[in-house]
Amino acid sequence: MGLPRQIRLRHRKDFDAVFASGRTWSNDLLVLRTLSTNCDHNRFGFVTSKRLGNATVRNRVRRRLRETVRVLETRQGFDCVLSAKAKAADADFAHLSSAAQSLLQRAGVLAGPAEASA
Repeated sequence: MGLPRQIRLRHRKDFDAVFASGRTWSNDLLVLRTLSTNCDHNRFGFVTSKRLGNATVRNRVRRRLRETVRVLETRQGFDCVLSAKAKAADADFAHLSSAAQSLLQRAGVLAGPAEASA
């Protein structure tokens, strides 16, 4: 099961807004850009450039990032774009997932214990 259509960034103007006005966090594998919105849900977008490798590699990285985001409890009201760096192509699911979680935690997107149970 993938991410529902309503919580994906799908249009160029939405990505451009996050890139132009959002805040940025990064680590060895990923770059996270976030923009606060007034929506009652989050929207996520994923960027994998040709630097990662061929289409198979890029799609694998995107699938792993989507699955990581799908199972997380997050605070609402953010547009987030996760961009993969070249090292992400060689990372396994566990490393990619922990890198994404740490960036979302630093950005304040992950729900705290009280928010997750609410």
